[in-house]
Amino acid sequence: MIYNELGKTGLRVSNLSLGASSLGGVFHDIREAEGIRAVHVAVDNGINFIDVSPYYGHLKAEMVLGKALREIPRQRYYLSTKVGRYGKDGVNTWDYSAQRVTDSVYESMERLGVDYIDLINVHDIEFQAALPGGLQKVVDETLPALVELRRKGLVGHVGITDLQPENLRWVVEHVDDGTVESILNFCHYSLNDTLLTDYLDFFEQHGVGVVNASPLSMGLLSQRGAPDWHPATQELRQACSRAAAYCQQQGYPIEKLAIQFSTSLNPRIATTLFSSANPDNVLKNIAYAAEPMDEQLVKEVQRIIGDQMFVRWKNS
Repeated sequence: MIYNELGKTGLRVSNLSLGASSLGGVFHDIREAEGIRAVHVAVDNGINFIDVSPYYGHLKAEMVLGKALREIPRQRYYLSTKVGRYGKDGVNTWDYSAQRVTDSVYESMERLGVDYIDLINVHDIEFQAALPGGLQKVVDETLPALVELRRKGLVGHVGITDLQPENLRWVVEHVDDGTVESILNFCHYSLNDTLLTDYLDFFEQHGVGVVNASPLSMGLLSQRGAPDWHPATQELRQACSRAAAYCQQQGYPIEKLAIQFSTSLNPRIATTLFSSANPDNVLKNIAYAAEPMDEQLVKEVQRIIGDQMFVRWKNS
């Protein structure tokens, strides 16, 4: 396992890390015991950064992860969770107010069974952009509340997440340096889209660490294909499906190539999050990341994706 510094946080994180959304049954139902074992397998094989959110599975992911973490010494992992996006009974809600995000941190610590969170993130800030106050509310209210928790020692570091890198940049530009210590962006450093690289200089100049997520682009880059709810265009889905079929013909699963691409090419991206509640898949992805990548196959896959490279879907 390779370990990289996450900006100026002092956190040295594994270049492949575990996203715990699957523990909430976000993509499909899970067996809880299997999900707990997946967390143990990840940590036992070198993964030391775990990311979750109260939104995933409407609290379920944090609760299952908390059960898994009871059996793991605290010094063996860094824990990241989020505030601002929630849900209950199938209904999504957003609340980026200072009081709500402060309460949310305490609630997450209780579910996770910890008294300290290494990294707290404002979750999917694009949704606040559409609410009263817009992104300015994140600057004026949400982040100061989290910085206060950092001052008190309840959280170690503060970050923001979003699908749209433009929003991440805007917030960093409008706060004092050191307020935002890391960003998490997803689906923009993968085989079909490397938009995130256009922003790396900016984040580096501001001392902001970079977390990449979803190397499979939420299922686009998989043999199974994108789920029905995926917002990608039909043309992009078809192009990725052709690429997956080609990789299969070469005896080289596209999932393997996608993991390798996202973890091996850019050391300025500290870590890439993947999510699985299956211990075997966790081991498989760790093995993929450790093997050298077939660079010629990358070129062939990107040629097949063709004019659908960099095509963005709604809200991306």
